[in-house]
Amino acid sequence: MLRWGLLGTARINRAVIPPLRASAGNRLLAVASRDPATAAGYAERWGIARVHGSYEALIADPEIDAVYVPLPNHLHAEWTIRAARAGKHVLCEKPLALGVAEVDAIAAAARETGVAIAEAFMYRHHPQTLKVKELVDGGAIGVPRFVRGTFTFSHDRPDDVRLRPEWGGGCLWDVGCYPLSFARFVLGAEPVEVTGAQVLGPTGIDETFVGQLAFPNGALAQIDAGFRSPYRTHFEVVGTEGAISVPQPWRPEGKPARLVRGDAVEEIVVAGDDRYLLEIEDLADCARTGREPRVSLAESRGNVATIVALQESARSGRTVKL
Repeated sequence: MLRWGLLGTARINRAVIPPLRASAGNRLLAVASRDPATAAGYAERWGIARVHGSYEALIADPEIDAVYVPLPNHLHAEWTIRAARAGKHVLCEKPLALGVAEVDAIAAAARETGVAIAEAFMYRHHPQTLKVKELVDGGAIGVPRFVRGTFTFSHDRPDDVRLRPEWGGGCLWDVGCYPLSFARFVLGAEPVEVTGAQVLGPTGIDETFVGQLAFPNGALAQIDAGFRSPYRTHFEVVGTEGAISVPQPWRPEGKPARLVRGDAVEEIVVAGDDRYLLEIEDLADCARTGREPRVSLAESRGNVATIVALQESARSGRTVKL
């Protein structure tokens, strides 16, 4: 039984608490907040047995085996490393870090301590995502030539941490990281150059971001992300002989994907457990067996490097080589 602590009381916890309780091999034991009263109220509301009035106290708790880090983006690397050095396995919300050096420091902490650390890209664990990758690798659409991914929504909370640039705010870090992750995953390569364009909001964060990526095998990818558009999600990979369209790539429990080859259209119906449950059980299995997480730290490093390059391109107005 892996005993978990929540390092914070963020909204995203609502997606993680039920699967933690549903998983036979995992147990939610504790929650921490910098405000002891907040932690106590949260624990009472969610029925969590143990309360810690600081993050330090939770990672020092000898009965905690693993922590979930849902903190604001600029705190991800710091508390992932501190938890690892305290001997805790870590599932950290995306983005894992705000720079490549931070990812390297996380990887070093994992090597030094032997703990499992994974970035929480929940969609990557769903069977539909894995099926799309299998089809592309198996030649179902020929040679992949173009990928397009979208994730936007209308942001309406003026006090949200995602509007603070100094905290790693902005739509590219928050939702643009998803289509970037999928594009790199499905093409099985890192981009060699990227071009980005953005529209900044009143606080200085990117409210709209569009990126184009060139890959070494000749494939191209385009992504768009935003806080000032209706809720939109889509992913498409186009090859020399067909295309796969995924209408709900980040919440795969909805509409099925479609494989199109000429006039033939095939629905790709793949059942699977809750994607948050799957990412929790992946981390737990890594903790027990020592294997590498499905979303490896090397893969997280590639995604962070791509985001940083896109931001540099958007600021400079130039294409950036990786």
